[in-house]
Amino acid sequence: MKTTHIRLTIATALLLGIYSCKKGEATVSDYEMSTAADSASVEISDSVSSVATMSVKDKQFIKTANVDMEVKDVYDATISIEKSVQELGGFITHSNLQSRVISEDSYNTSDENAMLIKKYQTENTMQVRVPTSKLGELLTLINDKKLFLNSRIINAADVTSSIKYAEMEGKRIKKTGENISELKTTKDKVKMSDENMFEENQQQLANLDVTDNLKYSTVDIYIKEPKLRIAEIAITNSKNIDNKYKFNFMYDVKKAFVEGFYLIQRILIGLVAIWPIVIIVGIAFYFYRKNKSNKKPIQADKE
Repeated sequence: MKTTHIRLTIATALLLGIYSCKKGEATVSDYEMSTAADSASVEISDSVSSVATMSVKDKQFIKTANVDMEVKDVYDATISIEKSVQELGGFITHSNLQSRVISEDSYNTSDENAMLIKKYQTENTMQVRVPTSKLGELLTLINDKKLFLNSRIINAADVTSSIKYAEMEGKRIKKTGENISELKTTKDKVKMSDENMFEENQQQLANLDVTDNLKYSTVDIYIKEPKLRIAEIAITNSKNIDNKYKFNFMYDVKKAFVEGFYLIQRILIGLVAIWPIVIIVGIAFYFYRKNKSNKKPIQADKE
């Protein structure tokens, strides 16, 4: 529903603030032709708000709806809603069906097997668009699928004034365009023509957006199941498998022997790498012993 409000706000702002030339001029008759079906009376069940089927003379409404409800089976309800939308001449713009996992546990049933227990809740967020004249009928079909209705919001935004204002602005800009065409060709004229063309394109885009929203209503639907579902999935006993291959005596002994051999090699390589230090220490030790041995005869002579 927020997406629809954003589209409506942008379209209305463009209609109020952007100018157009002859090609971009919006007229009330154009919008009336595009929404002629919306003006027809539709017989709808009393369970649907009159806003969905409201028709007022000389008024144009952009209608949207938001439905939040709980259903027995989300998947079946989704298929049914999508089918109904297509039969009414509409289309689906978004459908996000997913299972939200609440908890997940595994239980060993034997040395080889185990059972995975998942508790989950299925939900779906949808956005559909249907001809405005069929909005009430679609809401009735959706209502038939509910177990519990959390909320239902229906909006009818009056855009009649915006359309009329766009028509008046179009006439004014048309006159301005004629005045620009009578000017001498200069850089300023080229710049004004370019800006005028840009405004014309923006106006046409806004007109198309409003026309589309008048012709098709957007319905946001959120459905979920009231209770958790439980899934039992057969899996392998991973803990027993881990224990089975955690130790292998012969392999571990062989690996330890090889690693010990590599350790001796690394020690020898380390000693070779520090040979200058070994030589210096050896020479120092030699002179230390020699000096010590020379001191002993001197002490003996003194005695």
